[in-house]
Amino acid sequence: MNIQSKYVGEIDIEERDIFSFEKGLPAFESETQFVLLPFGQDQVFQILQSVKSPEVAFVVASPFSFFQDYQVKLPESLQEQLMIKKEEDVAIFTILTLKEPFKDTSANLQAPVILNVKEQKGKQLLLNDSPYDRKHRIFPKELAEEGQR
Repeated sequence: MNIQSKYVGEIDIEERDIFSFEKGLPAFESETQFVLLPFGQDQVFQILQSVKSPEVAFVVASPFSFFQDYQVKLPESLQEQLMIKKEEDVAIFTILTLKEPFKDTSANLQAPVILNVKEQKGKQLLLNDSPYDRKHRIFPKELAEEGQR
């Protein structure tokens, strides 16, 4: 099936690659179907693209690519909702806020996107009382400052 995407124009996707978000994403409740698309040649960054609305697309990345000590405990209710049975069926992404210059880009570590890659189900998990920020820089401040010299 062909869909329009925000970053790569028209693209052909397989129905089996569509993730179902039962209640959409916060502020995008009517967007219930998304697909993961590559973002350029880099495998670190991907696009979580709405199947229905081309303008609804989020650049995402695994938080573990930038924060090795990042931890998320999935509530039992979420595991049941997404039909998660095994840890290896889970993929966790964080939505990025792209900045110019790119070294100032941040990640929303308070609200990771949880995907069951086996059942093609997803949900954005809001972590209450979290030690993480909504706008956590993905590159160390020293690296950003170094780039300004």
